[in-house]
Amino acid sequence: MITVNDVSLRFSDRQLFKDVNIKFTPGNCYGLIGANGAGKSTFLKILSGEIQPTTGSVTLGPNERLATLKQNHFDYEELTILETVIMGHERLYEIMKEKDAIYMKEDFTEEDGIKAAELEGEFAELGGWEAEVEASQLLQGLNIPDSVHQNLMSTLTAGEKVKVLLAQALFGKPDVLLLDEPTNGLDVASIDWLEEFLINFENTVIVVSHDRHFLNKVCTHMADLDFSKIQLYVGNYDFWLESSQLAQRLQQDQNSKKEEKIKELQEFIARFSANASKSKQATSRKKMLDKITLDDIQPSSRRYPFIKFNANREIGNDLLQVDDLSVSIDGEKILDHISFTLNKDDKVAFLGKNDMVTTALFKVLTGEITPDSGTVRWGVTTSQSYLPKDSTAMFSGDESILDWLRQFAEKEEDDNTFLRGFLGRMLFSGDEVLKSVNVLSGGEKVRVMLSKLMLLKANVLLLDDPTNHLDLESITALNDGLIDFKGSVLFASHDHQFIQTVANRIIYLSAYGVVDRAETTYDEFRENPTVKEQMANIQAQEK
Repeated sequence: MITVNDVSLRFSDRQLFKDVNIKFTPGNCYGLIGANGAGKSTFLKILSGEIQPTTGSVTLGPNERLATLKQNHFDYEELTILETVIMGHERLYEIMKEKDAIYMKEDFTEEDGIKAAELEGEFAELGGWEAEVEASQLLQGLNIPDSVHQNLMSTLTAGEKVKVLLAQALFGKPDVLLLDEPTNGLDVASIDWLEEFLINFENTVIVVSHDRHFLNKVCTHMADLDFSKIQLYVGNYDFWLESSQLAQRLQQDQNSKKEEKIKELQEFIARFSANASKSKQATSRKKMLDKITLDDIQPSSRRYPFIKFNANREIGNDLLQVDDLSVSIDGEKILDHISFTLNKDDKVAFLGKNDMVTTALFKVLTGEITPDSGTVRWGVTTSQSYLPKDSTAMFSGDESILDWLRQFAEKEEDDNTFLRGFLGRMLFSGDEVLKSVNVLSGGEKVRVMLSKLMLLKANVLLLDDPTNHLDLESITALNDGLIDFKGSVLFASHDHQFIQTVANRIIYLSAYGVVDRAETTYDEFRENPTVKEQMANIQAQEK
């Protein structure tokens, strides 16, 4: 259990939290949600003790241990993978190192023997004899095979290091577990495994995530950070969203009735206040009017961008034909003899063993790279717009957002008033449109790129991990915009709900074949027996 008492935090002239009182109890998973900049990650750092609050305190239960998901993937380069995981339980790891140091002494004394015996007792109490087995099981659950557990961390890819640090946080059954974006960089199988782990976890979990499906699956409560306060709600993310919207409507309806009553009283007073025979009644109504106050409906600080894609023309019968496509990256075969044909109404989610597979495909489809062999043929009526996974190179200049976007506007749209209004709907208001593009955050870059795509009015959108860097509100707006889009969408994503609600066709790509299912949802694809068999055969070869 972790208890927050009267916590406030102020940075210079900005109040992030004010008098926060909340208790997180065992057996529950709390999803910490709030608008970008509300302070979710900062609040986790206060809970972990990394940041001290301006006022108030955070306390753990007696003898309880707290674990966090570390973010620096390069801190453990010279350690073995297994040792890095066990380091998640600091006291246990200290005992292991201290024991080893004593046993390695050449002049082992009686005092050393007594100390070693004490350490052995504590080691056993902390589950030390099972430590390596537990660490290995966690790693294997996250698809880090047993054969590499004694390798150095420096031998792993960035994605694999993320998994090891996640295993480190989960190791040793911490009493309180703090997870900041734990699904970032994880493949689908690892996310599934983590969901099941957290569902069965008996202690306290507090998690920040932009993955709505993940929050729905694992959370028992939502902790809503807004207006410097945190309000607890029972239920998962969808339940919180629906109930909070309902509560706001009910409050608005109630105030609407009060407004009608006030209007009625005002009309009565106006008509009869000058009439001597009814002056007492008018005075009474005036007192009633003075006592009625509208409840403060404080609008949420959350802001949703307006995302709507309009195609410049309809797609004809032909969308895209890919024949016998092979692609190698740095000598490694990524795609091999891949063929598929897309139809004009397709909204396709492309999946792969890792992001390299889908990114390579998009780069071939957009002409950014040349394949080893094969052909790509777009329909003559198609026009394509592309949102790359990494758009940093497109924002290297020092021009303003306004001027950067101007180059993609049609002649009738090329004026400051239109572009400022357009950017305002994408949450760039006032002088924010004059900010240099080379200082934009990851989320701002994606919103600017989406603005560009909306101006281009292409009838085919190619989106490589478009929800990356976006907050929940922007993801929701993009999600809805793509559902309503009348053209075709080709995209890659790790967001389960995004894939489930946008795609009507799923294609899994690898160097060992294609699994292609049309007229299906993501959940149907995952549960289809034939697909499971095909996927198992391909994934066995991929290993």
